[in-house]
Amino acid sequence: MQDGVKIEYDYTIVKAFTYTTILFGIIGMLVGVILAFQLAYPQLNNLAGEYGTFGRLRPLHTSGAIFGFTLSGIFASWYYIGQRVLKVSLKESPFLMFIAKLHFILYFITILLAVVTLTMGITTSKEYAELEWPLDILIVLWWVLWGISIFGLIGIRRERTLYISLWYFIACFLAVATLFLFNNIEIPTYFVSGYGSWIHSVSAYAGTNDALVQWWFAHNAVGFVLTVPIIGIIYYFLPKESGQNIYSYKLSILAFWGLLFVYLWAGGHHLIYSTVPDWMQTMGSVMSIILIVPSWGSAINMLLTMKGEWQQLQSNTLIKFMVLASTFYMLSTIEGPIQSIKSVNAIAHFTDWIPGHVHDGTLGWVVFVIMAALFHMAPRIFKRELYSKSLMDTQFWLQTTGIVLYFTSMWVAGITQGMMWRAYDEYGSLVYSFIDTVTVLQPYYTIRAVGGLLYLVGFFMFSYNMYKTIVCGRILDKEPINATPVAP
Repeated sequence: MQDGVKIEYDYTIVKAFTYTTILFGIIGMLVGVILAFQLAYPQLNNLAGEYGTFGRLRPLHTSGAIFGFTLSGIFASWYYIGQRVLKVSLKESPFLMFIAKLHFILYFITILLAVVTLTMGITTSKEYAELEWPLDILIVLWWVLWGISIFGLIGIRRERTLYISLWYFIACFLAVATLFLFNNIEIPTYFVSGYGSWIHSVSAYAGTNDALVQWWFAHNAVGFVLTVPIIGIIYYFLPKESGQNIYSYKLSILAFWGLLFVYLWAGGHHLIYSTVPDWMQTMGSVMSIILIVPSWGSAINMLLTMKGEWQQLQSNTLIKFMVLASTFYMLSTIEGPIQSIKSVNAIAHFTDWIPGHVHDGTLGWVVFVIMAALFHMAPRIFKRELYSKSLMDTQFWLQTTGIVLYFTSMWVAGITQGMMWRAYDEYGSLVYSFIDTVTVLQPYYTIRAVGGLLYLVGFFMFSYNMYKTIVCGRILDKEPINATPVAP
């Protein structure tokens, strides 16, 4: 109820994006586990000819996980959170409902085409920007549609104050739009030269300039897809689930502006000891160190939200997911800046410590928050109690074990790699050949693959729990206020 008006929120689009979150999560993580086992056992590259090789599957994993699973979760959360904090229903505006449906349809078509083209080897070969120009145009279209839905809902809102979560969604929209447009300027070669495939293109930039623009984009794709909107999501669902107010609204705003101003300058740390100007490398390192402050500001704010209510961790698995996610966020955002220090980067760069860092952030922070969000939304959008608490608890511990196995094995593997690559004898010659390092790392690759497999099994448990909730969970007669109801 708002000023005597009963608002019936429309969850049609929320449900659609919930389904795609689960679908692309399964695809992205399944491919990731296959890749992990391929690194441990290279003969697995030969199982499906060219379509099963590491080079074909790797961009399918990264794009599927980031732009399939994560963006679906972000969009599902936005269409749920946006309506509720603005106190307005999508069904009140036929225009915005049409925009939302078109957004979903074009998005889904794009991700399906991405799966097909990447499997076929059609790629720009740019990290996190592998899709060719026709798909880039589609992305621009549905990204603009998302912007229309954001500002359209804000324009017809009943609640005048914009809750902090909306700030993070708006920042995600504006930053990614800018980053994507500049990095993906490309020239279709067929229409210029008359030769080659019509779908092929080359970047408008070359050499060092291409590297600078690419890593400005790629690092901030992590910042404004895998960080900023996820903070917006947890800032809504953690207080809602726990019944606690955010510890400090002022801290959330300070951390927001700090994150926005600093994150955009940190991409240069990917190019340390390369041909880019030294001052730019140094700036990337310095900004990465400064980035600890707003990152930890957000994480500490999340954890202190539970001040005096830590007993909820014993009974509420969703709180456990979100509190551990915040902890992994702190771990990841101290680890990245450490790796960007030039002396540390000399050992860490190009080693397996880097994917170790990436995955304690993505698996522990991003996926945990999105799964908790979907668990929280399910009883409210499907009007059914969550199917099984024991499944949730088992999933939580299985996936946590998987993450720990993953990042610890990659820490050891990465530092071992870096030290072996830099080992010299008394004559100044390298002590180890490259294949020596590969042989030594094989056990750690196996541990990483097993950790990934445990995590994937946990995600299948999550998917099954969601499915059973939707089809046979106990029907709820009224919407839960705080803690999400779950069958014992």
